[in-house]
Amino acid sequence: MALSDIRAGLRNEEAIATAVSAFRQVFGDRFQTGEAIRAQHAHTTTYIPAQLSDGVLFAQGKEDVVTAVRLCAEHKVPIIPFGTGSSLEGQINAPFGGISIDFSRMNKVLEVNAEDLDCTVEPGITREELNTYLRDTGLFFPIDPGANASIGGMASTRASGTNAVRYGTMKDNVLAVTVVTAKGEEIRTARRARKSSAGYDLTRLYVGSEGTLGVLTSITLRLQGIPEVIAGGICGFPTLKAACDAVIMTIQLGIPVARIELVNALQIKACNAYSGLTLPEQPTLFVEFHGSAETVALQSQQFGEVASECGGGDFQWTSDADERARLWKARHNVYWAAKALRAGAAVLATDVCVPISRLADCVAETETDIEQHGLLAPIVGHAGDGNFHVSVVFDDKDPAEIEKVEAFVARLNARALSMDGTCTGEHGIGQGKQGFLPRELGAAVDVMRQIKLALDPDNILNPGKIFRLG
Repeated sequence: MALSDIRAGLRNEEAIATAVSAFRQVFGDRFQTGEAIRAQHAHTTTYIPAQLSDGVLFAQGKEDVVTAVRLCAEHKVPIIPFGTGSSLEGQINAPFGGISIDFSRMNKVLEVNAEDLDCTVEPGITREELNTYLRDTGLFFPIDPGANASIGGMASTRASGTNAVRYGTMKDNVLAVTVVTAKGEEIRTARRARKSSAGYDLTRLYVGSEGTLGVLTSITLRLQGIPEVIAGGICGFPTLKAACDAVIMTIQLGIPVARIELVNALQIKACNAYSGLTLPEQPTLFVEFHGSAETVALQSQQFGEVASECGGGDFQWTSDADERARLWKARHNVYWAAKALRAGAAVLATDVCVPISRLADCVAETETDIEQHGLLAPIVGHAGDGNFHVSVVFDDKDPAEIEKVEAFVARLNARALSMDGTCTGEHGIGQGKQGFLPRELGAAVDVMRQIKLALDPDNILNPGKIFRLG
């Protein structure tokens, strides 16, 4: 990532002005052009500068989306989908200007098929809203990226999170989508059947496309039964490598953990201060098991034995819901805890993912890199699938610090790629990681460009994200 890579594109001022006028006429006060609202819809939680759209449409249904896309297609004006704004790589910026479509009012559960363990929702519903709705059915949606993200945003960035080691990522849990193409036509990519050999897998083409191929209007999701018992706990380790070794052994032995999160000593210090915890400041694993009382007890015992073999302390686990919620709340607040380590500082949150067998090496080398270059950068990770995050705390007004941080991110990504990993396990490419994608996938990026041009020849769908066309 480099700020020099975040460039504004050419704006078609006449077309944008015409489109803005048309949106006002069609949508009335559901279309807003005030600077404050436009700024809110370009917000990023990184140091990537905001690039504002020219107006924000608060869509109320799929008909609004179809009409909006057709208007933008007519005038060749960009469209930028907006869920909750929790993206980390500039996915919601408008480098070419255009119209932001806010999906917060499209937050309905359209259908629940409890017998088939699936549901269909509008893209603006958040994961917490969905699970509150599902509670009385005995089912839940397991993907938990930490932030209370919208389901549409999670599908668009192929999100994963803390439960991915057991339940998979969004690509594993989306059965079908309806999407509005660049021509303004709504299509459905699949039916609700659990498997199909009917043509191209368009569902997985759109899941992870970051809004560059179409605008989602509904998502059909795989659901799970709420476990009879959920037990979780923590275990400290003398070194980061020892903690990673325990993760690797746990996965290789097939112990069915639902979550296994790695938190390094600096992040524990930050969590203690921010969330009022009193944990020992050492590398720590947060672990959770789902199942019956008997299976959860057995799995907890097995993990405790693994932890002990790797030099860990006592595995303290509990099935008390309030205690578990307190620990996971602290885990989900790691961004804000890291930010509080230095008053007035910014945070660049970045992630990589490597094969599980290389996790210990990659994390250990990264921590050494941080120490050698005098950075303030806590580490956390969805360690069960080799994915970890670094939150670099720095002064985003100091060019020297920016240069140091950008150099670190480049080394981190090169390290992950050298271990046959990826430059992003779940944040996506957006604007911030475009420079690393060709190094990871080579000529495959040209195939992606061909797909983009075939489906969006006028480049109106979230342009400037994932890669540049020119």
